[in-house]
Order: sequence, then C-alpha cells, then structure tokens
Amino acid sequence: MKKQSKIGAEDTIAAISTPLGEGAIGIVRLSGKDAVEIADRIFRSKKGKLPSSFRSFTSHFGHVHDKGLVVDEALLTVMRAPKSYTKEEVVEISCHGGVTPLKKALGLVLENGARLAEPGEFTKRAFINGRLDLTQAEAVLDIIRAKTDASLRAALGQLDGRLSSSLNKIRDELISISAEVEASIDFPDEDLEILSGAKTSERLGSVKLEISRLLETADRGIILREGISCVICGKPNVGKSSLLNALIGRERAIVTHIPGTTRDTIEEFVNILGIPFKLTDTAGITPTEDIVEREGVLRSREHIEAADLVLLLLDASSRLTDEDRVLLEDTKGRQRIVVLNKIDLARKLTFAVAKGETVAEVSAKSGEGIGGLKEKMADKVFGGGVRAAEGAVITNARQKDALKRSYGSLEEAIKAVDNRLSPELIAIELRESLDSIGEMVGETVTDDILDKVFSQFCIGK
Repeated sequence: MKKQSKIGAEDTIAAISTPLGEGAIGIVRLSGKDAVEIADRIFRSKKGKLPSSFRSFTSHFGHVHDKGLVVDEALLTVMRAPKSYTKEEVVEISCHGGVTPLKKALGLVLENGARLAEPGEFTKRAFINGRLDLTQAEAVLDIIRAKTDASLRAALGQLDGRLSSSLNKIRDELISISAEVEASIDFPDEDLEILSGAKTSERLGSVKLEISRLLETADRGIILREGISCVICGKPNVGKSSLLNALIGRERAIVTHIPGTTRDTIEEFVNILGIPFKLTDTAGITPTEDIVEREGVLRSREHIEAADLVLLLLDASSRLTDEDRVLLEDTKGRQRIVVLNKIDLARKLTFAVAKGETVAEVSAKSGEGIGGLKEKMADKVFGGGVRAAEGAVITNARQKDALKRSYGSLEEAIKAVDNRLSPELIAIELRESLDSIGEMVGETVTDDILDKVFSQFCIGK
C-alpha cells in the first residue's frame, strides 16, 4: 500500500490524552475536519468568543458547557491544519485533571460529532498525512516508554530522522541503480554498459555495507527499547530479595531470615549504566512438598529458561550444597554471573570456577561489591555499558526483520551481477530489497503492519 495524503478525508476523533486520575490538568484532544466546529458547540471564552475565531497556536481561558450549563473551567488551544501534529485541525481542551470533568468533556465532544480515537490513531494520522514516516512514528512510542537516558536519546534521534535519513540515502541509491538496470531491459540495443559488472557490483557493495552497519545496531537498539530480562535465582535464604533491593536502591521485596519468604516472582525495572534491566526475584529453588512453594519453584524455573541474563546467588558463608550444585548445572551454558553473597561474614564457600566464568562478590546487606556487580552486568550486555546513541539505530524487531530481508535480496542481486545473469533477475532482487526498505519507512506497507504498529500505542497519542 502506497502512503498517500488523506488530510480532511476521515472523521473527527477525540480522546483523553493524559493519564486518568487526580492531577492538576487533564487534556481532551480532537483531530479532524470538524474539530473546531465541535469545539464551538461546547466552549466559549471568558470574552464570549468561539474557538473558530481563535488564531492558531493560541490558548484561551473559558468554560466548557453543556447547552449553557457550565461543566468546567478550561484552556482551549486551536492548532490549524496543516501545521499541527496530525496535519489536521487539532483542538486541545485543558480541563481540571480529575476523572469526572475529563469524562464529562470527552462525552460532550463525542455527543457533538466526534468519535473515540483508536489506540495510536493521532500518530497514525500524522504518518498517513506525511508528517512522520513509520520509523519516526515508532519513535514516539519509544519516547513514551523510555526507561533510561540512553533509550530516550536513541528514541529522540529516531524521531529527529536519523534512521530515516540513513534509510532514504540507501533507498535513493538503490532506485538509481534499479533505474539503470531497467533501462538496460527496456533498451537492449543501446550501448549502455550498465551491467559491465565491476562498477555496478561496487555500488551495490557500498549499499550492502551501509545496511550491514545499520544491522549491527539492531541488538543494541532493541535492548535499549525493550530492556534485558535478568533473573535472580538461588536456593532459599541465600539473599535474593536483599540483592534485588540493593540493585534497585530501595526496599521492594520482603526480607526475613525465614527460608521461603518469597513464594512468587517479583519484577522491577532498574537503570544500570544506561541499560534497562527487568530484574526478577524468584522463589528459592528447593525440593518441597508445600503446594504453594512448589508452584513458586516451578515459576522460578520458567523465568530462568526465558531470561537473557541469570544472576545465580551462592552463600559465601556456607559450604556448597546439593541445591547449589543442581543450579550451577542447570544454568551452565547460559549468560550468567555467579554472585557470591554474604562476603561480610566468615568465608566457608569453596568451588572451582570454570574458565571464562563471571563471578562477583557482594554483600547485599551492606552494599559492598554492588557497584562491581552492576559493571559486570553491563559488560555481559554490551561489553562495557551503553555508548551514547549518536547515529541511526534500529530499535525494534520489525525494523530488523525488514532490513535483513533487504540485505538478503541485495546479496542475491550482487551474485546475479557478478555471474552475469539476466537483467530481469537483477531487477527483481533490487525491487525486493527496495520494497523492504520502503516497508521500514512506510512507503510500501500493508494495513496489517500499520495496525500492529499503532495498536501498541495508548489511546490519545
């Protein structure tokens, strides 16, 4: 599906664009050709003026009313098309931030001709109307969900068009080469010397290198966006909950001297050297006849299997137990750090450290060694923390998949050129490579992909 401008072609949508609950201000947003006309029916300024008389990007104090009955005091802002977020007529009504006034204002807007927006529909309209490409639209969601400064910087760079710029340069070069290939097909008798081999292969090789460089950023970008799943596991009473509290810097999990205090998993996001980690504190893994405790152990094992990184906790003040040995064997071969806890007590633990094994020594109770553990966690992910996201970064699986398909088609095109195969075959591979790049920015994209992208947004954005 080719993206086309649809300014004013759809109905007017509305939604509450701020979180529901008590707050100083809440915003009801409208977008569409009837947005200002609807606002005229429910709002009048203190000076008796209607929103249709307001200049663009000006805010006016007045009342939201229902057939003359005042509902709330509010500020109303008009943003005229095409210089608005959606490139349509946009109205924002800033009410008092309570559930009742916001719902009342939204209800009046809907009664007067708007319909409730779908998730992400405001940003979807910005994309359809050409204000954003698809990578920039995805960046809006990444900004909202950013968990660290590094992930925020990556998202802001994408919204600013860094990724779009890189992709468009690649796309322009592929279009240029494709045009020459097509010319050789359309004018076979002309002495174009397009497919002489070396020059075309060199140009395609340069494009392939640029795509490869972008693909190298994918794992880093996806981690910045989605975070690392990190499970803290060990036998009962080894200090797992204490370690969780030490890593996040507050008392999140209940800590007692009684084994089996944690019966279910506890999850918490934490920023460690710029990397978002989703820490999971699990129930102690041990043979048990207790039904609840057994279910907790089962869940712990499931979380370990799904984790990107495992922190296996051992008690440095006790000798190695059979439970410890089972866990050491079960997590062998996984990305893990063996954490020796309770180093503030007399040392009794001895075991052979395997070659290449990462070991950290800490006291979760006193905080000793926690900084070193964090550095080792970051090293496991990026080999030394997160560098500032200065360039274009691939930030999600959809982008990575499309770019890999483009790369694969380009490889086939280069092979076809090098082997002197028919121009028609080369043209097909180049078209597939181009289509995959177009899918990334939204130039060639299906409704299913758009629905999947924008369904992740909240209503009102």
